[in-house]
Amino acid sequence: MKTKPLAGAMALALIGCSEKNSESVSHAPSYDVVPMEPSETVSPSARAVPVRADALPSEMRSPNIGVSAAPGVAFNYSYAFRLDDNRIAQVQEEHAAACEALGTNRCRIAGMSYRLVRENEVEAQLLFKLDPAIARKFGRDALSSVQKAEGVLAATRISGEDIGTRISESQQRSADLNAEIARLENRLKQGGLGDRERAELQQQIAGMRRQLDGERDSRRSGEATLATTPMQFDYVGTGGLPGIGYGNPFSDALNMLVHSGSVMLSFILVLGAAILPWAAVLALLLVFWRTRAIRAARQWLRGAAKPVDAAPSATV
Repeated sequence: MKTKPLAGAMALALIGCSEKNSESVSHAPSYDVVPMEPSETVSPSARAVPVRADALPSEMRSPNIGVSAAPGVAFNYSYAFRLDDNRIAQVQEEHAAACEALGTNRCRIAGMSYRLVRENEVEAQLLFKLDPAIARKFGRDALSSVQKAEGVLAATRISGEDIGTRISESQQRSADLNAEIARLENRLKQGGLGDRERAELQQQIAGMRRQLDGERDSRRSGEATLATTPMQFDYVGTGGLPGIGYGNPFSDALNMLVHSGSVMLSFILVLGAAILPWAAVLALLLVFWRTRAIRAARQWLRGAAKPVDAAPSATV
């Protein structure tokens, strides 16, 4: 019995919080995007509710691990930021402006998205192509601007691929192919070869030259990968109640209430859509069954179905 007043108080608190003067969500940022090839999209679990960095002890904050500039390693950076929905557009524009200030030789915007998921809940993304020498510093500066907007780093991932080893192996294969081609060409220059043997040697040389072209294209692709570093920024809004801290139980309860209500409404609509057509057909059949013509037909059928009285037998 004591839980009922407590539940009622919590419900009143949720209703009071929901009747706030919410700030309007900013419009999508407006700036030019240089079209480039899209990089592989990474979907970090940014929906996990983090705690503000300044509220954590030093041993619990995000690690400040420096990725050494390893020759021949192509790095791929991915960051997920969480901040108030009405500040996402501003921070996104700041990050784009910082890239534009570096010039297209050092930083280019490869993609951009801004989406209003539901009322006062925003998701956005920026994709960059950076000079490898400035990639890590660009990520640190972007995080600083997010923290100034009272946001947090929700997730980060830095992956690397050893392109240099692949290039070295390709160069070794090319050297072996060139040596084999030189040997076969010397064999062709010698006399005493039959037409069939000469044709086979020429076919082998042509196949090796095609392999050389493939190795050369592979090395060029690897060099292009090393020349730029992809970086992805994902922006996720709090989606809760402005003015209430991260992880607040009232905010979590309200989000759960809204989610449960939307699921229930969706179920009712789907169930209604499945039953309504059949109910309409049954109603039409019932109306048709009660029409005057059908009632007269039923009465006539009932009269025809009655047995005729047997005539009295004559007395002999």
